[in-house]
Amino acid sequence: MRRARPGAHPRGTAERALTSVEAGADFDDIDDIDEESAKDTRARGREAAAEPEAEMEVSKLWHITLSVSGREAPLKEVRRALEQLAHDHPFLLTSRYANDHAEIRYWEEARDLHDAAAVALRLWGEHRQSAQLPPWEIVGLEVIDRETYHQRIAEGYGPPPAAPVGVHPY
Repeated sequence: MRRARPGAHPRGTAERALTSVEAGADFDDIDDIDEESAKDTRARGREAAAEPEAEMEVSKLWHITLSVSGREAPLKEVRRALEQLAHDHPFLLTSRYANDHAEIRYWEEARDLHDAAAVALRLWGEHRQSAQLPPWEIVGLEVIDRETYHQRIAEGYGPPPAAPVGVHPY
């Protein structure tokens, strides 16, 4: 049984039809604009182009520390699962693990803290099947911006640097 819109041709056929959308009713009225208002419109366009775009949102880097915990699991399985997670999620910096808990650190690019935290909170659940992660729950989350991370490191009280990169036992 083929599921498609009525009258639609199968993908990859040369019989695809293109349709167009008609212009609005006042399309032909463009010639009626006087030269003075056209100059004003062009000037406003140049002014807007010269100003920095306030609407364009810039993403930032956020340092994520995700802590998970649960019933004990064999260390070899935990290590293999975290290595697979690192393969699936290439920005993973380091993971430390024991048989009943783990800590994952990585950088996330996001518009703001809320977006970075939302992505981080989904990470473990979304990769649980593909990486065969233990059925642990998220028990901690820290999200800090890049400047705060570097400030903490410089002052000596931040999280230890995420080196060596990789998956390591506690």
